[in-house]
Amino acid sequence: MRELFNNYSTIIIFLHVLSAVVWIGGMIAIRVAVHPTMHTIEDKKIRVGKTLMIVGRLFNLVMPFIALLLITAIIMIVALDLKGGIVYAKEGIWTIMTINYLYMYYRRSKAQRLFDKGELQEAVKLVANIPHTLLPINIFLGVVAIYLGVVLRGL
Repeated sequence: MRELFNNYSTIIIFLHVLSAVVWIGGMIAIRVAVHPTMHTIEDKKIRVGKTLMIVGRLFNLVMPFIALLLITAIIMIVALDLKGGIVYAKEGIWTIMTINYLYMYYRRSKAQRLFDKGELQEAVKLVANIPHTLLPINIFLGVVAIYLGVVLRGL
């Protein structure tokens, strides 16, 4: 992996940063811009349906970037023989974020099935904590991980 990184370090780092930007940026856009705007739609069924669609598209968009983030991180850790607190902290943060993402993905998918069956209230209950708790947790952790990446790069 060292040779792979030596030959393609710029591309590997670029893909790593791009993956983080797409994942974190997408969550910030949903939470700060899309979520409040969706609440201006008065018809609850339309609002919930559109919200499920938008969040589903985001979750599907970021899935390959999460995988790419993991792959590029492994390449850099192995090739550069990175060890220590910052590396372990970043690994832990991205792991927690991925678990949280998978949990949100599952809840949204289940809510979509309920919504499709006409069970609006049950669908809403499943996803209510996503914009208010789960998404902000991942946004905060992602910003911390990006900061740690900048610190790590400077070492």
